[in-house]
Amino acid sequence: MIRIIIADDHELIREGIKKIIRSSRDMRVVGEAGDVDGFLTLATQHAPDIAILDIGLPGYDGLEGLAEVRLRFPDMPVLILSMHPEERFAIRALKAGAAGYITKAMAAEELIKAIRKVMSGGSYVSPRLAELLALEVRESHDAALHESLTVRELQIASLIASGKQIKQIAAELSISISSVNTYRLRIFKKMGLSSNASLIRYAVKHGLVE
Repeated sequence: MIRIIIADDHELIREGIKKIIRSSRDMRVVGEAGDVDGFLTLATQHAPDIAILDIGLPGYDGLEGLAEVRLRFPDMPVLILSMHPEERFAIRALKAGAAGYITKAMAAEELIKAIRKVMSGGSYVSPRLAELLALEVRESHDAALHESLTVRELQIASLIASGKQIKQIAAELSISISSVNTYRLRIFKKMGLSSNASLIRYAVKHGLVE
């Protein structure tokens, strides 16, 4: 039997969750609370297998409630329940230790699926959240590209991105045109770029040029 505690400050939401959970014979709600303090008391008394925690409980801002629960019960998986779309808080919730993120707009079967996924030792990630995570990975990699450049390479990359010609850069830095071209090739190789246009787009996106 999967023992569950619910924390949400809206009684109607709690009743809806309990109704969904009652449809599964191997799940049971052993406690419900309207705030974090009440939840912590119940969790101490009942030692649930999993918690369903609203992201916006009274007295706690955003994910502070999750942080408090994780501090007190580090081994208890927590599913975050939120009225906010996944773009707002889902990735932050996972990074803060949540085992999954469920929006109140999701279908009832998604909640059951999320509970089973977490209880099997995994994390619940909806298709939309999977897309957001993949995008963040790509953006994190992208944002780190210019960090691999040397000071001189970054200087030349910024000058190229500002629209200056190779001979102008050579004159400004008092180096040869061939040296600028060599640096340019190194920059492209390190950053995985193939043209000045792609370098300009990157530089503008990441604030390397004014």
